[in-house]
Amino acid sequence: MIVRSLDEIDGTDADVKTDNWRSRRIVLARDGVGFSFHETVLYAGTETSMWYANHVELVHCIEGEAEITNDETGETHHITPGTLYLLDGHEHHTVRAKTDFRVLCVFNPPVTGREVHDENGVYPLLVEEPATKE
Repeated sequence: MIVRSLDEIDGTDADVKTDNWRSRRIVLARDGVGFSFHETVLYAGTETSMWYANHVELVHCIEGEAEITNDETGETHHITPGTLYLLDGHEHHTVRAKTDFRVLCVFNPPVTGREVHDENGVYPLLVEEPATKE
């Protein structure tokens, strides 16, 4: 059983911050459960272009509002609390945070926590063996 609080993650290497967002990575590849789970806040007024070429991501909004655009089709969706989107086709997308936009994210395959977006908005596929459970 794994039990963690966000307070335990604050200030660790699993607390990743950029100019546009902060992502607290709660469950990672090293946990050996087949997915990773993050709480992310995209800051109000920011625009972030991403492309998860190596991962499927599910995003569930729990606070704030944003607009997501599928950069391949131009289709745009307004996202508010209770709405989720699933990037099951590795879509290039842009998120425009209207307010601080707090979301819960699941990645498959799981991320290690060391990933950062490259020049194309892609997380590299890093593989990490699960930690040995005692």
